[in-house]
Amino acid sequence: MNSVYITLGALGVFTAGVVFYARRIAFQLDINPQEKTPAYTKYDGVDFVPARHWLILFGHHFASIAGAAPIVGPVIAASIWGWGPALLWIVLGSTLIGGVHDFTSLVVSVKSGGSSVADIAKDTISPRARYVFSLFVFFALILVVAVFGYLCAKTFVSDSRVILPSLGLIPVAIFIGFLIYRLKFSQFLSTLLGLLSLAGLIVLAQRYNFSFWKGNINIWLVILLIYAFFASTAPVNILLQPRDYLSAYLLFFGIGVGFSGIFITHPNFSTPWYIKGSAVRFHLWPLLFVTVACGALSGFHALIASGTTSKQLPNQKYARRIGYGAMILEGVLALLALLSVSAGLRFSSFQAIMAKSGPIVAFSRGFGTVVAPLLGKSGAMVGIIILNAFILTTLDTATRITRYIFEEITHIHNRWASTLVVIVLAGFLAWGGRWRTIWPTFGAANQLVASLTLFILSCWLLSRRRPFLFTFLPGLFMVATTIAALVVQIIRYFSKQEYLLLGISIVLIALALYIFSETLRVVFLKVKKR
Repeated sequence: MNSVYITLGALGVFTAGVVFYARRIAFQLDINPQEKTPAYTKYDGVDFVPARHWLILFGHHFASIAGAAPIVGPVIAASIWGWGPALLWIVLGSTLIGGVHDFTSLVVSVKSGGSSVADIAKDTISPRARYVFSLFVFFALILVVAVFGYLCAKTFVSDSRVILPSLGLIPVAIFIGFLIYRLKFSQFLSTLLGLLSLAGLIVLAQRYNFSFWKGNINIWLVILLIYAFFASTAPVNILLQPRDYLSAYLLFFGIGVGFSGIFITHPNFSTPWYIKGSAVRFHLWPLLFVTVACGALSGFHALIASGTTSKQLPNQKYARRIGYGAMILEGVLALLALLSVSAGLRFSSFQAIMAKSGPIVAFSRGFGTVVAPLLGKSGAMVGIIILNAFILTTLDTATRITRYIFEEITHIHNRWASTLVVIVLAGFLAWGGRWRTIWPTFGAANQLVASLTLFILSCWLLSRRRPFLFTFLPGLFMVATTIAALVVQIIRYFSKQEYLLLGISIVLIALALYIFSETLRVVFLKVKKR
């Protein structure tokens, strides 16, 4: 089958979601452009700072949610179950669940003074539910910081060409932020200057060998954690906003070039639509829905939306294009990743690369093949640079959000001390790859955050006598899916005598059932009062 037809159909569904369904959700959420956002009412010059333009905030939000996951998940899913099931979950999940989840999380947080989803649970469900959920989210985010720090360090060691563009973007972003916020310079000219500087760094990295920078993975890990410490405590308009804004253009470029390559080469799929044997062996439901998270639905997105984005939103009228729109664009990225390996590579080559090198290398090879008419032999390296820029973005954004959660739990409102706790714990997990021990449970844990977030949002809507089924029903589907995935994992962990992972999975099921029972109690009480 020709990949161009699939691309056009998927993009059509995405467009319909943005034009029709997102508008309906916006009406249900009672968007009020006249109401001042927390960026103004709680302005502190560090975390609560209104973005100068909605596109700058879109860049931050998109760059933060679009890490490696929307690429890795679809590639793994295509290799196990075929491209058909992954495609359906990406397209339908993004438009009907993921976009709603992200958009509603952002709006509810803005209307709750910029509070995190975990903190919102205190008033909508119960103080105990909030505390339990906050602890779970805190430890999940520590794992995210550890993994992304380790993966970024590993990328620097394995390919020194990505070091200069990745680290060079930091001073460039600080300078662009200075131009936009302090000197009130033209946003268009500032953006153009930033992008030209970034392009120059990429060209310089290709022409000159910086292999002497490679170093040791532990040295890079320490450097990156120190960077995350200072980046996550600095005012958002100094580094976070301009850096993520410029990084987003990298991904815009990658998506644009990728789909242009698809339309030029119009490759046919070589990967099967549906791999029946694997679907039975690896349980298409529920495991597909926790393997492909970012790109369809991810609990991490709600933490970004209610953690950093809600504190920078200049006006509620931009919430739909940022919350829902960024999720749809991430679905487009996941679609590109799926097409790159399913149509850009022969199935035999795809399987061989997955067995030897993993999903990131498979994507870079497939992407390089697809964009070869436009980028020549540089396509694979450009794909890795784009991916690495977002790993670095997610690293310090996740650190900042973890600090927020820690402050909500402990009431220690010293950003230096709180961030130091986060960095030390993440460093302990990252050092020597300790994170690998518990990482297999993260996919289910991430989707568990998403399902519980949908329940918290439903309770918030109910408390204001607003329609709530558009969040509650997806929450029911996802909590059932997540618990089923955890049960499958428990059986496997028990048979392999992996008792730590077995214990974590049991705790996750207990958490899900507790929040679910508390949600049902609130729902029944609120419905009775209607």
